[in-house]
Amino acid sequence: MDIVGSAAVIDSRTGTDGGGDSSTLDMGSRSSLHTGLHMSEDEHWEMNYHEAAIYLEEGQNNEKFDSHPSSPEELPAYLRVHNPWYHGLDLLASLVLILLAFTEDPAVPTFELPVWAHGTIELMALTVIGIELHLKLKWIGWSTILKHKRTMLKGITLLIMVLEAVVVLCRQSSHFRVTRALRPIFLVDTRHCGGVRRFIRQILQSLPPIIDMLGLLMFFVATYSLLGFYLFSEHVDNGHFQTLSDSFVSMFVLLTSANFPDVMMPSYAKSKWYALFFILYIITVLYVLMNLMLAVVYETFTRIEREKCRALLLHRRGATRHAFRLLVSRRAPHAVRLRHFAGLMRHYAPHYNGLDVYLMFKHLNQTGTGGLSRAEFANVYDVFALRWAAQTARAPWYAASPLEPIARAAAAAVHWKHFEHLVYAVIVCNGVSLVWRLCQINENLQTSAQLLCASWDTWLFLTLFLIEAALRMMASGLAAYLESGWNVFDLSVTLLALMGAVLLSIAPGLFIVVIFRPLRLMRLYKLKKRYRDVFGTLVLLSPLMSSAGCVMLVMYYFFSIIGMELFASYQLKNCCVNTTVEDFYKYSSNSSTALGYYYLNNFENLVTSGVTLFELTVVNNWFILMNAYASVAGQFTRIYFMVFYLFTMVVLTIVVASVLEAFRFRIQYKRSTTKRDEEKLLHEEVHTSWEEAQRLGAAGTLADTLRQHLPPGVEVTFIGSRPRTKEVLQRRMYQSEIQKWLAEEDENEGVPPSTTITSSEDPLSPPLIHQPDSEDNHQPRPAYQL
Repeated sequence: MDIVGSAAVIDSRTGTDGGGDSSTLDMGSRSSLHTGLHMSEDEHWEMNYHEAAIYLEEGQNNEKFDSHPSSPEELPAYLRVHNPWYHGLDLLASLVLILLAFTEDPAVPTFELPVWAHGTIELMALTVIGIELHLKLKWIGWSTILKHKRTMLKGITLLIMVLEAVVVLCRQSSHFRVTRALRPIFLVDTRHCGGVRRFIRQILQSLPPIIDMLGLLMFFVATYSLLGFYLFSEHVDNGHFQTLSDSFVSMFVLLTSANFPDVMMPSYAKSKWYALFFILYIITVLYVLMNLMLAVVYETFTRIEREKCRALLLHRRGATRHAFRLLVSRRAPHAVRLRHFAGLMRHYAPHYNGLDVYLMFKHLNQTGTGGLSRAEFANVYDVFALRWAAQTARAPWYAASPLEPIARAAAAAVHWKHFEHLVYAVIVCNGVSLVWRLCQINENLQTSAQLLCASWDTWLFLTLFLIEAALRMMASGLAAYLESGWNVFDLSVTLLALMGAVLLSIAPGLFIVVIFRPLRLMRLYKLKKRYRDVFGTLVLLSPLMSSAGCVMLVMYYFFSIIGMELFASYQLKNCCVNTTVEDFYKYSSNSSTALGYYYLNNFENLVTSGVTLFELTVVNNWFILMNAYASVAGQFTRIYFMVFYLFTMVVLTIVVASVLEAFRFRIQYKRSTTKRDEEKLLHEEVHTSWEEAQRLGAAGTLADTLRQHLPPGVEVTFIGSRPRTKEVLQRRMYQSEIQKWLAEEDENEGVPPSTTITSSEDPLSPPLIHQPDSEDNHQPRPAYQL
């Protein structure tokens, strides 16, 4: 949506707009947020800054522009919904709704609440979510909101749940409420779960090839089921193939290898040749088709990841174009001046100080024209991640400090060429000590635990590790020390081991703390490059893995609610008489084998349901639980367990594909990037002076801030550092593709290159950017960045 198209037309002779407002030459495009309002020039620019900041936020959050506020009446509702406090309230209401499952029937005994209590809480949480939908409707409107599938699904689910909550309060008792399984929709739709939504979107985009492969897989399962029925149904002692449905269930379970070789042995006893049937089936479906599905999903996931990068890049570029049109003036119609860039940052990122804003502007202005062209402004998202420090601040932190002698000695010790070897030697000795203590373990567990984690050698090595951490901190400073992930890990596990030693000395029965001391040995894995690659991949995967974990929890919640509604009333103790799983449910308070405890795998509340579903995810003996509920609740209950297995298989296959893609990405990045290239990628230099800041138009509060950091007559160098995220690394890996994407976008829009010339109106104003009159005046545009 091009909101600039509604800007007021300014009379070039009188300098007034169509509404008769007094205007100046410097006034640019009118924001749609003050259409019909009479404003001064300063108020005009403030509204432009505000709307430009909204566009950049929509680009940053990958929000569609069709929900952009387009009138003054829509702005208050938009700002309320996009307020951080309301985001937190929305998240809290969504979490409360999910946690209510612990208190509702069937409830966890500790958290059970009366019906009026949890019903009232549910209505209050739904009201908070309903207010957000009401405010969104006020600025989006019905015509747009009906096109938003996620918002429509949320609205319909909200309406159903409000009606059900009212019915529960009126009846003062719960009914069959399988719709509670849809509560995670509200959580996934919150601002804080953007990564979860992206992962779910990737799952949905990966479904077509998965469904194709599942169709092929099910064909082989059905074909072998039919053959197995005709081969083995007459074997009286083989109850797995008595009917076609039994045969299909047995072959479906065999797909997971959970019932192998049990399903084969009765027929194998009659003829050894029958083993070929099962061997060929497992090779076909488990080792060929399942791995082929992983390969197909991996290829699809890699393509989706690249396309996601492209879509986000072009979406943010579109956001910068909308913002750019609101920030240019009639004096410089093709360039954003420092004053307007600072106004934008005041609304978009108010936590940045004036120096940060000025250095961002200076870094973006690669051509040195004093104004940001559209090509330069397109890189604005790249500079938001930079953290600036004067080059003089890169001197040792202890310079001219009372601690300088001690810190200098610590730095000399840390930089000693054998220091790292000495540290690793101490870690190895710590490992040898652990093995020695393990060999001394006796029947008294408390004494053994104290020997392992609270003996004199434990205190000795902990002291040495603390000395090492102190030396590194003194040498580099606390902030620089904590920038290293390995340093944070070393300090954390050392402090945890110290805490464990203290707790074991006070409470010898607290055995859980024995895990802390061996963790320090993980530092040894840093010595081998392969392990460094693995740990580096885990760091890159941490955002994706957290999103995948949330998706798994949402899936568990969904199936737990359905499982409780379907199976909570069934008792599994001593069930399944005369079935193949009878022995697993035989229970006696006097004499019960380990098999007899399978009745604990049930759906009596949310906690036990989650444990049961995790056991089903592992697929070891999962058919025992399925057959038990098929025996007590009916054969059609098998559908629930089979569908759950298929869901987990799809999600876990995509997780594996994402791990493979991340590892391949990191290996390719390492092979194509040197240390120097990475240093240049993560750091930027800006050289500037007070005189240059004045020439660029620094004035008012901004000038006062810059004067504190830029001494007159001295050129100061600042270093900008950005975090090492996957998005930053993608800019390096997809460099050629990015140039191609942007070139195609320019070609589709017919955007010509721009040329910088000097303004003749005011020697102190920034140079103006004009379109070239001929091809001879073309200058190369700066390269776009992700």
